[in-house]
Amino acid sequence: MELIGKRALVMGGASGIGKASSLALAKEGADVVLTYWSSSTEAEEVVAQIRAMGRKAQAIKADLTDSAVAEQVFAEAEQAIGDIDTVFANAGGLIQRCRVVDMPLELWQQGMNLNLTSTFLVCQAALKRMEARKRGTIITMSSLAAFDGGGPGSSHYASAKAAVATFTRALAKEVGPLGIRVNGIAPGLIATRFHDTFNTPANRQAIADRTPAKREGEPEDVANVVVFLASERAAFLAGEIIQVNGGLGLY
Repeated sequence: MELIGKRALVMGGASGIGKASSLALAKEGADVVLTYWSSSTEAEEVVAQIRAMGRKAQAIKADLTDSAVAEQVFAEAEQAIGDIDTVFANAGGLIQRCRVVDMPLELWQQGMNLNLTSTFLVCQAALKRMEARKRGTIITMSSLAAFDGGGPGSSHYASAKAAVATFTRALAKEVGPLGIRVNGIAPGLIATRFHDTFNTPANRQAIADRTPAKREGEPEDVANVVVFLASERAAFLAGEIIQVNGGLGLY
């Protein structure tokens, strides 16, 4: 119970890595507010599980590419559970696969907005509160794609996630002296809806076979790192992008 008394805000917390992280943070003692976009039933199920642990919880529907919405999310979260100590900027996605030569500018911009701009807006809203208190923890979500370019047709996603990694390092330098820790996570192949939608069983098996750990990751593998970064055990980490991929990134 390393996070007793802490209050966390998890973006995209209704499924996959966000769900696992919301539950893991609560298990360690944190109250949790999570955002979602379309998974209202799943979001309420996560809230119920957290409350069953004796923690406070609430779900908020939010389009985090809108600055006004990002601000409102923090206002509602503070009203529900109090000042936010930890923010996991987990919102993002691929949208669709598309070769660069065929990619409409709109799709490129959507990829940047969904993955990079949402992270910027969430961090900006968080810092307006954390800087006044001179404490807080921000965890961003990058990807192995940021380092290896991603799979076919994912240049917009990989580029945005690479920018998230760079933004994380820049932000860590900017706000570290104010008592705010900023680090990121870059998962590889994790068994989530993302890969159910944008990958094939055969390709997933091929990736798992060439991974030193010889398996896909589970959402809980990433959630364990989220809990670590939110805890005081990570007090001397700043600007790190922790790769959670079973060694796949070594190749």
